[in-house]
Amino acid sequence: MWTRDRPHGDVFMETVEAYQDEEWMSHFRMSRPTFQYLLDLLTPALTMQTTHYRTPILPRRRLVIRLWGYATPGEYRTISCLFGVGISTVCSVIHQVTKAILDTLYKRFICLPQGQRIDDTIKGFVQRGYPQCAGAIDGTHIPLIAPRDNPADYYNRKGWHSIVLQAVVDHKYCFTDVYIGWPGRAHDARVLANSDLYKIAEDKQGGWLFPREKSKTVDGVDIPVHIIGDAAYPLRHWLMKGYTQHLQLSPIQVAYTHTLSSARMVVENAFGRLKGRWRCLMKRNDVDLKFMPHVVAACCVLHNICELQKEQFPEEWTVKDPEVTPSSVDLEVSGGQHSSSAELIRETICTNLNEMLK
Repeated sequence: MWTRDRPHGDVFMETVEAYQDEEWMSHFRMSRPTFQYLLDLLTPALTMQTTHYRTPILPRRRLVIRLWGYATPGEYRTISCLFGVGISTVCSVIHQVTKAILDTLYKRFICLPQGQRIDDTIKGFVQRGYPQCAGAIDGTHIPLIAPRDNPADYYNRKGWHSIVLQAVVDHKYCFTDVYIGWPGRAHDARVLANSDLYKIAEDKQGGWLFPREKSKTVDGVDIPVHIIGDAAYPLRHWLMKGYTQHLQLSPIQVAYTHTLSSARMVVENAFGRLKGRWRCLMKRNDVDLKFMPHVVAACCVLHNICELQKEQFPEEWTVKDPEVTPSSVDLEVSGGQHSSSAELIRETICTNLNEMLK
């Protein structure tokens, strides 16, 4: 007696289930087999207890509602009308499914490479022309409506409000570390310095982000397995970047910088594929600021699942990121901490680049 009858929701679900494969891929950004794989992983967490009040929404329908919201920048009211549930129910389902993804799948699909994965990742970057590398790091902005508290902090240099997604990406465009939530005005180096990644490398592992036994000795210098970034980041044992002041560089330094920049493109491509799949990350999100990092993290998990399942990424999904403006890529970190040993490591790689790739 106290629930509104919404039979049109069942009709739309029947329409969804009748989609051809191409239509399904267009609306949910993954194939039916990958959707079923994801549903099997999440069903225990999405199954609600049946009571005497009313039948709970089935896990499949919950996941369909959430993926529709991720893949299309639709408002809660639109999703409510399509699937025949209340607006508050849409909000509840979105939170529940996002939480289920993070609780169940986050640590499984987003973690720094270990064991054989490190070797495979190093080989992958060698094929891209850069040695001893286990990931590329960069940041991207996720739009949101101006928050009530300290909105100026979230107003980025591009002219809109955002939070920062910092990510490390492997050679297969998969995220291996994400750090989300800093205001859009924050510099990439500051975001890094406050991340768990930096604390692990600097404090807990003494400058070694990856196992020390994976390092190589070249000309008497230990070259650790490291990640690569652009000029916005500091030069560390575990983080290499190209040379700046291009007019003063030698030919081998120019070649090294170009090689590193080319290998680092995997992280920019990964951001493009992430936003191309999950269009909710391309518009101003009206969800609560505290919940937004969870949405972004869940999208990163789903992105990794799609990449590992070798899902197709149609050319028309490619995102022309509004961040393509003069950016921190061309700026040296003022006051950046560049240790002399990190400089020596970079110079050794630069000098012996071709030999290290053999």
